Amino acid sequence: MPNYRRLWHPGGTYFFTVNLLERSGNDLLVRHIGLLREAVREVRRLHPFLIHAWVVLPDHLHCVMELPEGDVDFAVRWRRIKAIFSKSLPKTETLSATRQRRGERGIWQRRFWEHLIRNEADYAAHMNYVHINPVKHGLVSKVADWPHSTFHGLVEQGVYPADWAGE
Repeated sequence: MPNYRRLWHPGGTYFFTVNLLERSGNDLLVRHIGLLREAVREVRRLHPFLIHAWVVLPDHLHCVMELPEGDVDFAVRWRRIKAIFSKSLPKTETLSATRQRRGERGIWQRRFWEHLIRNEADYAAHMNYVHINPVKHGLVSKVADWPHSTFHGLVEQGVYPADWAGE
């Protein structure tokens, strides 16, 4: 395994990708979107963070999250979101011997991808990436047609035009 190092920046804004373990043909996240939203709300109560952008696709999600000033622990937030969501689902997945030994569910990939946002251009690029993702994956032809996204609220705030990245 490579010697991977995360960038811990107090109060930083980060882009994340979080995947289900079994991605092929899996629509678990959109099927149980209410449980995922509740897990996020619960974690935000104990470990606050700002959501700048968020999109939930059937088998993965992307978000741009800002931590409170002085706080660097995005990992605890993801660990808790994943755990709360997982515990709210019935146990139907097949578990490997390793996951059984560790007491893990077979729902999420263990790791996640994070990127520290470095400047305004980087921020804009990742905001756009989050919102265009359902189109990129062929789920819809217009960003506005995907319901599980912060795009709609950002349109209301005047950040994006309603027809942004349309056909």
